Amino acid sequence: MAVIGTVGAEVLIPLAAVIGIAFAVFQWYVVAKVPVPSHDGEDGGGGAAQKGRSGHDESAEDGVDYRQVEARCAEIQHAISIGATSFLFTEYRYLAVFMAGFAVVIFMFLGSAQRFSTRPEPCTYDPARMCRPALANATFSMIAFLLGALTSVMSGYLGMRVATFANARTALEARRGVRRAFVVAFRSGAAMGFLLASSALFVLYVAINLFGVYYGDDWGGLYESITGYGLGGSSMALFGRVGGGIYTKAADVGADLVGKVERNIPEDDPRNPAVIADNVGDNVGDIAGMGSDLFGSYAESSCAALFVASISSFGTEHNFAAMMYPLLISAMGIVVCLATTVVATDVAEVKTVEEIGPALKRQILISTVLMTVGIAIVSFLVLPHSFTLFDFGRRKLVKNWYLFICVSAGLWAGLVIGYVTEYFTSNAYRPVQAVANSCRTGAATNVIFGLAVGYKSVIVPIFAIATAIYASFRLAAMYGIALAALGMLSTIATGLSIDAYGPISDNAGGIAEMSGMPHVVRERTDALDAAGNTTAAIGKGFAIGSAALVSLALFGAYVSRAGVAAVDVLSPRVFAGLLVGAMLPYWFSAMTMRSVGSAALAMVEEVRRQFDSIPGLMEGTAKPDYATCVKISTDASLKKMLAPGALVMLSPLVAGTLFGTETLAGLLAGALVSGVQVAISASNSGGAWDNAKKYIEAGASAEARALGPKGSDAHKAAVIGDTIGDPLKDTSGPSLNILIKLMAVEALVFAPFFAAHGGLIFKHL
Repeated sequence: MAVIGTVGAEVLIPLAAVIGIAFAVFQWYVVAKVPVPSHDGEDGGGGAAQKGRSGHDESAEDGVDYRQVEARCAEIQHAISIGATSFLFTEYRYLAVFMAGFAVVIFMFLGSAQRFSTRPEPCTYDPARMCRPALANATFSMIAFLLGALTSVMSGYLGMRVATFANARTALEARRGVRRAFVVAFRSGAAMGFLLASSALFVLYVAINLFGVYYGDDWGGLYESITGYGLGGSSMALFGRVGGGIYTKAADVGADLVGKVERNIPEDDPRNPAVIADNVGDNVGDIAGMGSDLFGSYAESSCAALFVASISSFGTEHNFAAMMYPLLISAMGIVVCLATTVVATDVAEVKTVEEIGPALKRQILISTVLMTVGIAIVSFLVLPHSFTLFDFGRRKLVKNWYLFICVSAGLWAGLVIGYVTEYFTSNAYRPVQAVANSCRTGAATNVIFGLAVGYKSVIVPIFAIATAIYASFRLAAMYGIALAALGMLSTIATGLSIDAYGPISDNAGGIAEMSGMPHVVRERTDALDAAGNTTAAIGKGFAIGSAALVSLALFGAYVSRAGVAAVDVLSPRVFAGLLVGAMLPYWFSAMTMRSVGSAALAMVEEVRRQFDSIPGLMEGTAKPDYATCVKISTDASLKKMLAPGALVMLSPLVAGTLFGTETLAGLLAGALVSGVQVAISASNSGGAWDNAKKYIEAGASAEARALGPKGSDAHKAAVIGDTIGDPLKDTSGPSLNILIKLMAVEALVFAPFFAAHGGLIFKHL
């Protein structure tokens, strides 16, 4: 008999969400105590040229006028914040039109499945009972879509605000040591991570309860309509990732190719016209886009688990506490991540540069170990000893410890993926060092080695995902796979914290360079950034791995809801869909890569023009025109995000409507199998090229020093590899995991229509 009942679940879930939000606010408050003058030169708190916390006056340290430096920091921070905010507001205006239009599409398609009937209908999985009419499901699915979309947008925007608030503070604290800078950057990432994870949980919980007022005991209809929440979250994430990725990589490639390779000036040099656009891009792509992406993963994994559970004994017996098991796992994750964060900020503090990477890795390990205990507690206190689950028309008897293993399998598979990703993308290990060493003979060998690293990095993660899938399915059918995905994302607050930490540190390094801080400060921020690059790659690995599990769970739910008896690859309809689906990730990648390439081409030409036509720019006596470069990135990203987004959004609709449910099932399977492999290899190749460049720049070993210094032929070859990898790791790769999730959840949401009216062409062939 379960210990925690309905009342316990109704209290613990919102309580954990509120605690998480309060913890995020506390982290922001602590970061806000670091003083930064206002951008107009007025004191923003604490004094511009204050005495250092060590007690000595820093205003003349190293011959640097810190009053001027701090004023310059505030000015740059303000420019980055204004640029990022302006871009996101412009992007959101585009997306508002899409949201309204697609909401109407959802209503029309789902309403027409039963001719906009307002009469109760026999339940899909229990025809003896009557359920809510199709028109109600269409209405509530549309509302859930809008709610998910708005929450996704909010997640991205708030993450950007936190990052732009923290970047200058991290740079200023780096003057006083790497420990202070690390704590500010990490606390800022934690503010974003806990705010997003807690808000996502709270909004979903509230939506379930509000929808439940109408649906009553029709839990099948309730949780079917809730899947629209995941669709809204992922659709916004797709445009956020693609648009933000095009923005940031166009600026990054343009700044690096002209600045580093042609003009031989340092990274983030204020003379480079693209430097502000580059730093803005970190916030709109790596922060806002990533936040929306991981919110979408969380929403979809939760919705998939809830939908499958609603047609199990949890749903038929109306066991609310057991139904809320996925949300209780997420609530436990917030508590576990809170304890893990305290370890990094207050217990095992970072004191030297060498401790940064291990400290971030410990966050993943500690959260995984603690979460395993948390999963056991929730599983044995919430779930009945045994129950039945829906297994493609059959009933499968399951015990509560089965679900503990399913969630834990996803959790530990995520840890394996994280550590394998780190091995292939960190310059502390041989793969990246080999890529750096290949730069001795030019950019071509660098590209060859980088591609090989990316391809090889796919092997172990795929085995880890496959093992988690097999174990979870054997124990708890499709519900087990959905829980494995949720397990991989159960520590999302910690994952987002270390993910957001990277772009914040990167921005801090740019601000340190542009404001004229001493070289030692830039060395500290570079060390923070190098560790952040690796953790960002780890975060992408988690996102891709969880996307595979989520997509498979959604695929199973779609097959069940659409009434597909079996997905037979020997059927020509299924096999045709399989081939087309496997092609879609390549088509999508081609569109995003070309978009970055064409935008980068315009950026390179503009940066060259300014260097050639503005007298005194190279000498530092004239200021570049930053605004033009910002406009190029903005215009390119907004125009070029539409076609890739349309490809993903329209593919399931076209396949299901014209070719039927079986062909769409093949399409989803093909996209899943192909997309996961391409996404992992693209992300890790890009990460390896990036850190190979940083390995040469840091010169931390004799081998690295032999390849340098900055500006050497080997370094220029590494920069070229890095620019090739930029769109792979920050645009195409991360967007592919959204592609496979979004297509699957869209198919599930529209399954009633496809089952009733799909296959217009194949019905006549």
